[in-house]
Amino acid sequence: MTRWLLMAAAMLSAVASHAASKDWRAEVSAELRAFTESPVDTRQHGANLSLSAEVEYHNAWDDGRHALTVRPFVRVDQHDDKRTHADLREAVWTFHDSGFEVRLGVDKVFWGVTEVYHLVDIINQTDVLENPDGEQKLGQPMLKLSRETDLGTIDLFLLPWFREREYPGKQGRPRTQPRIADELSSYSSDQGRHHVDVALRWSKNLGDWDLGIAHFRGTGREPRLLPGFDGDGELVLKPRYDVIHQTSMDLQGVVDSWLWKLEALTRSDAEDDFIAATGGVEYTFYGVADSSSDIGVLAEVMWDERGEAATSPFNRDAFLGMRWVANDVDGTELLAGVVSDWNNGSRFINVEASRRIGNDIKVGLQARAWAAVDRQDTLYGLRRDDYVELKLTRYF
Repeated sequence: MTRWLLMAAAMLSAVASHAASKDWRAEVSAELRAFTESPVDTRQHGANLSLSAEVEYHNAWDDGRHALTVRPFVRVDQHDDKRTHADLREAVWTFHDSGFEVRLGVDKVFWGVTEVYHLVDIINQTDVLENPDGEQKLGQPMLKLSRETDLGTIDLFLLPWFREREYPGKQGRPRTQPRIADELSSYSSDQGRHHVDVALRWSKNLGDWDLGIAHFRGTGREPRLLPGFDGDGELVLKPRYDVIHQTSMDLQGVVDSWLWKLEALTRSDAEDDFIAATGGVEYTFYGVADSSSDIGVLAEVMWDERGEAATSPFNRDAFLGMRWVANDVDGTELLAGVVSDWNNGSRFINVEASRRIGNDIKVGLQARAWAAVDRQDTLYGLRRDDYVELKLTRYF
């Protein structure tokens, strides 16, 4: 714990020393989670406090043809030693000229269009320690070559180092029951995390529509979870990473007040050959009641041919939600929705809201609950992990 506290202090010192420079920005956050029920595992706690810091340095030269971005992140957690962690989100050199771009280093790339589950987003590993929603990603070492033409943009990725997914520890919450022991991870490839992955993506704007088609060959980011025992003889789940081939597409279109979204893939690995898809629509009511506010209604479905054997809990599910954007100077927003499993009736409820206070402070509130969770559902271990999270962020 001491070394993490020292790292956090060093980053906070960097914030104070460099935030005034035009090439630096930073943020420091305090996060409090309060759980509404007693935990399934008595080693877990009813509340949790954590602190995080992120610093970003950016510098461009040669009329913007070259740029360097470095963005480290660190979190110190009250109870979970696994969640006390650091990551280099970005450390990337960029060169671009006449429609050609090179990115070399540790970088982040996002593919996808849907709200709930980013099915085709595979370049970066998910940072489950930060948030179980899958939105946060670990930095990925890569070489990316891009070329823009009238026929679209071609991106080629060389990924020389695989990053394992890390999971909450024994005191971490929320987490699965039994816990996932990432220290017992294994690979289908003899090269393990040194397996070199490659990906190719073509994307193009087609008027009101944006289309992307990609192929990935390498170590899959979502592991299979196999039962086993840790060094203490405790029943755990052991991650198993397979080499996969994945061909995917993502499509998004704007038609009047409608936003249409689709992600689909076909994947083959050591165990399965399957297809999966997620898609939906968002309709926005602008200027509600003659105000500046907009309200969007969202609906999505998620389907995986493997059913309950899928590595994702979203395999036979439907989502219905609402997004409210105040369009005020404080950036007030609210998103609320329910994901329901249409086979067993299990439900996941999510509410998140945020608002700025002045120019430098942001307050975020998030509430999550799991209701009527079926014993056979992969989310059953979270049935008593409902929580409310308050987050305060200071920007520099």
